[in-house]
Amino acid sequence: MGMITTKDGVEIFYKDWGPKDAQPLVFHHGWPLSSDDWDAQMLYFLGKGFRVVAHDRRGHGRSTQVGDGHDMDHYAADAAAVFEHLDLRNSVHIGHSTGGGEALHYVVRHGRGRAAKLVLISAVPPIMVKTPSNPGGLPIEVFDGLRQQLAANRAQFYLDLPSGPFYGFNRPGAAVSQGVIQNWWRQGMIGGAKAQYDGIKAFSETDFNEDLKMVDLPTLVMHGDDDQIVPIADAGLLSAKLVKNAVLKVYKGYPHGMCTTHADVINEDLLAFIRG
Repeated sequence: MGMITTKDGVEIFYKDWGPKDAQPLVFHHGWPLSSDDWDAQMLYFLGKGFRVVAHDRRGHGRSTQVGDGHDMDHYAADAAAVFEHLDLRNSVHIGHSTGGGEALHYVVRHGRGRAAKLVLISAVPPIMVKTPSNPGGLPIEVFDGLRQQLAANRAQFYLDLPSGPFYGFNRPGAAVSQGVIQNWWRQGMIGGAKAQYDGIKAFSETDFNEDLKMVDLPTLVMHGDDDQIVPIADAGLLSAKLVKNAVLKVYKGYPHGMCTTHADVINEDLLAFIRG
């Protein structure tokens, strides 16, 4: 088990598998999960000879359930502390959902000279909440509703979300997996309620527009067109326009959690981009 302590005293759990001289692939997980959400990717790329690294965000998974610092600046700084400790270079940063925002914020703020490529999967940038400058965003009431459900009955909420929109299991004919639902619940319940409550503001209200404009790395944007959590029109489509020379891949009918439900397709496309 790997653990580092940040400058403000938070212990961050990480996994570091594979040859230390291989190219590192770094995975940034979504809300309210942990690095375990990347199992299907980490095992696949480990088998392809890569070094694979993932960490649990502060307050999530096996990292310290600290009461503060649940914002993108801290998320990116915590990630940087892990990657500097491991001295990762020429790394490919792959972020899903909230982790896409974290990966983006990291490469812009801390990744110069270390990061080689960036992948945003079903990611929250440019900004999720509806504002005068983002009229296509989701109303703040949507995120207030998430906070209310978390505070009222987190355990039930964390069954309802993966059972329905997260993996598209509420769609007609969906191949529902109880194991996937229970694994989502397990990851969520291991983390701290305070971190996950505050994290809703971090993933929904952080404005990544300037970050996207500053990216100078080869970037792949992957998004399902049936994403019910982070709708593609105000996320992936806009991000791909803001990042210089970004490659956009749209997946017809794929849900938010497509790294799990369609791991075979996503993994092959990631491999092609990484080797390209």
